[in-house]
Amino acid sequence: MLDAQISNYPFTTKKPNIGTAFVCDICVHQELGLDDNPQNSTCIDGWRYAPIRLIDVPGLVKDAWTGRGLGNQFLSALGQADALIHVVDASGSIDSEGQITQPGSGNPVQDAMDIEFELNRWIADIIERNHESILHQTASLSLEEAMSQNLSSLKVKSNHIKKALNQTNLYKISFRDWTFDQILSFSAALIPIIKPTLIVANKMDILTSEKYFEMLTNYYGQKLVAACSAKSELILRRAQSLGLVQYTPGQEIFKIVPDADLNPGQQAALSYIQNRVFNKYFNTGIQQALNIVVFKLLKTNMIYPVADENNYMDHNKNVLPDVHLLPKGSTPVDLARQVHTRLAENYLLAIDAKTGIRLPKDHILNHKDVIKIITRKPIRKKAKK
Repeated sequence: MLDAQISNYPFTTKKPNIGTAFVCDICVHQELGLDDNPQNSTCIDGWRYAPIRLIDVPGLVKDAWTGRGLGNQFLSALGQADALIHVVDASGSIDSEGQITQPGSGNPVQDAMDIEFELNRWIADIIERNHESILHQTASLSLEEAMSQNLSSLKVKSNHIKKALNQTNLYKISFRDWTFDQILSFSAALIPIIKPTLIVANKMDILTSEKYFEMLTNYYGQKLVAACSAKSELILRRAQSLGLVQYTPGQEIFKIVPDADLNPGQQAALSYIQNRVFNKYFNTGIQQALNIVVFKLLKTNMIYPVADENNYMDHNKNVLPDVHLLPKGSTPVDLARQVHTRLAENYLLAIDAKTGIRLPKDHILNHKDVIKIITRKPIRKKAKK
């Protein structure tokens, strides 16, 4: 999404921008002592980068759930997301109305809390609007099933509802008797279940950010807050595309290309990034934030399917050609289904390529497994005479 409009004024993003980002981990080819040939992903300096779909959405202001600002556009796009990355101006340069102000005069913690409330209020409003429909469906369905059907556009499942009911103890109270405050409480419990969220503290290169970053981590916990400098990442990407620096996203170093023809402004920018970002935080934080969301919050594993388990190749002799991102608890059948529906339909068994062991269909896959799927020959229907 490097071609998306970028500016420091509010609501630069008028509609969702959909693009591809990447998450990475050490590639399994190093463990196996092989030279790989990626097809659906890429391998850079021993790191396998797998693509993910990223949606950049309009920002929110107070009362966004009512449609104020560009709230409706944001919230409709949010429904199909698996997780949320909430980018907060950690320098305190945004006021309560989303306007640019002097660093240190805003309150990033309050900004994050305001958005959290907007999401809670949005979910609560959907539940309230569908109250009669949910009640009607509970005549033949459980409350979990009825609520999940009415919230299906948000990718809500019955087990999500059950977990939120248990957390709030609302399973003890008839849904017919829920007050709006109880609906709000339920919504607040449901959101982190259906949309796990990482707070990304941006503009960490600005000095006022350090104080607010500490406040954010104290309030949300260190595991749910990440430091970053998006501007530094953008500058390095553009400098790389111009052949001025050697830079791999997520790595702890960048190098100016020997004999690079840098103008004074470029020299100053790269020096600023080195001193204010890399010397303090070791990286821009962008790649790390994406990795945290996918691998930690969503508990996703990288799985490598192969056709030749002895040589770790596909049918075209590409070594470790593909990597697939699968949620924790996935089985070989889930892998087969993601590779191609016909593999799942004709699934017979799977082989762990590292050990040669045959795996049952309910075997739980582990991060960086290399798996061969074996299928039965599909039954061909006889042609009618």
